[in-house]
Amino acid sequence: MVRTGSASVAAGPTLAVVAREAGVSVPTASKVVNGREDVAPETRRRVTEALDRLGYVRRPRFDAAKTPGLVDLVVHSLESSWSGAVLHGVEAAAHDAGLEVVVSAGLTRTRGGRPERGWLDKLIARGSSGVLFNLAELTASQYAWLDQHRIPYVLIDPVLEPPQGVVSVGAANWQGGVTATEHLLSLGHERIAVIAGHQRKMCSTTRVAGYRSALASAGIRHRPEYVRHAGFDESVAHLRMLELLDLREPPTAVFVCSDHMALGVYQALAERGLRVPDDLSVVGFDDLPESRWISPALTTIRQPLAEMAATALHLLVRMMEGDRPESTRTELSTRLVERASTRTR
Repeated sequence: MVRTGSASVAAGPTLAVVAREAGVSVPTASKVVNGREDVAPETRRRVTEALDRLGYVRRPRFDAAKTPGLVDLVVHSLESSWSGAVLHGVEAAAHDAGLEVVVSAGLTRTRGGRPERGWLDKLIARGSSGVLFNLAELTASQYAWLDQHRIPYVLIDPVLEPPQGVVSVGAANWQGGVTATEHLLSLGHERIAVIAGHQRKMCSTTRVAGYRSALASAGIRHRPEYVRHAGFDESVAHLRMLELLDLREPPTAVFVCSDHMALGVYQALAERGLRVPDDLSVVGFDDLPESRWISPALTTIRQPLAEMAATALHLLVRMMEGDRPESTRTELSTRLVERASTRTR
């Protein structure tokens, strides 16, 4: 990470010079520098271009030399085994690298319809040298704030397609969707449904694309009524499975795009007096601990969560040292873990 001493900061342009260059007031320029959201997009663009053109570097409010080994991990939630696996991976890799980790949760919580920015200010106050974001939806102003403050960051399994140049680590979701569907096809199933997560989230759309590709390669017509979205919510997945069972020609197998949602699928089948896998084969995605605890144990696609997190930490350390990764996107392979929830048609 690039740090600038007080002498070089003093030699650079002042905020007043930047404001004059961009044709805005000093308070407006200050809002852009500090990542405030109450700035028009065109105004933000002019100020950002002026900052880059003049080489403005904001004086840090902390001495990074006092805390060289501190990084932040911002997670979507601390309540799931998914987050637990990510925490485990980051902690183990950070220990090996001699780093300490500060964990924050709930970046996507909103106040008045806007994402909260308190974590940004705390980041500066405690002198963190870099940030890992897990399942986070950053706004344009938050990306700008991080870039303006020269804080390196890496996204773990980003929710949306990151802006160009942003470093991220994820799983081979498309191949995972292909593998899950091909497994069901190999067992003789043709009426295969998919219960996906959010329609607009990258991992969900990519898994569904893999599902569709596998069906097409097998010469099987894609049925739109077999594609349902449940937002990675167990209770919604339960409802979507009931909808699939009510179709005139219900599926004989279902690819569920998360192990957590598969729990809702199992519940729906039990309510209808149906058995897994005798009446319907089920494949999940993630290989979380609960996939082994439910009965019958869930066949699933293993997503290497801890390895993804450790890889992201290693990339962040390189960026903190001033090295830029050769590629901005790193994908780790997925694989089928076959258990008892699937059988021959």
